[in-house]
Amino acid sequence: MTDNSFFLKALIVNDSKTIKDIYKANFFKVRSFIVKNKGQEQDAEDIFQKALLQLAVRYKKEKFIINTSFEAYLFTVCKNLWRRELNSNKIRVTNNDNLEPKDDNEDIALAVLEQKRWELFTESLDLISENCKQILKLFFAKTAYAEIMERFNYNSETVVRQRVFKCKNSLKAIVRNDKRYKALTEL
Repeated sequence: MTDNSFFLKALIVNDSKTIKDIYKANFFKVRSFIVKNKGQEQDAEDIFQKALLQLAVRYKKEKFIINTSFEAYLFTVCKNLWRRELNSNKIRVTNNDNLEPKDDNEDIALAVLEQKRWELFTESLDLISENCKQILKLFFAKTAYAEIMERFNYNSETVVRQRVFKCKNSLKAIVRNDKRYKALTEL
């Protein structure tokens, strides 16, 4: 695996060759995701730019470490930004009269906060039992209780519900006991 800080440093110094390589390797996947999820090519370009800017600003500020591949991390940032964009569009449509110009600095700060929350969640998910991890991944993917029951050979959907409840509580406890939790909930 390539040193991920190489890409982050390239963003900070505006290394056009490396940035072009990042585009070549990653933009198609991001564009495909956004177009499949109610977006246009221009939306994908905007989101990709925002994601690169967010990564550069955050790395310049705190020199964070990416524990996955740079490509996977960038894609997750883009997905989160696009989901936020879709959610904010719902609000804009229903509250047409109260529109204010968007503040890009605030937008970046919220995106960074959201990314940090996602990182805490995924790291915490890795700390629970393998059984709970599998159950919660199915639960979060909106898999039917009946299907989970069959997969794990449980006696009833009630048992599945109880197991999901216990696993969610275990995950919540890990998240809440993490030293980053308080800082990530104060906004």
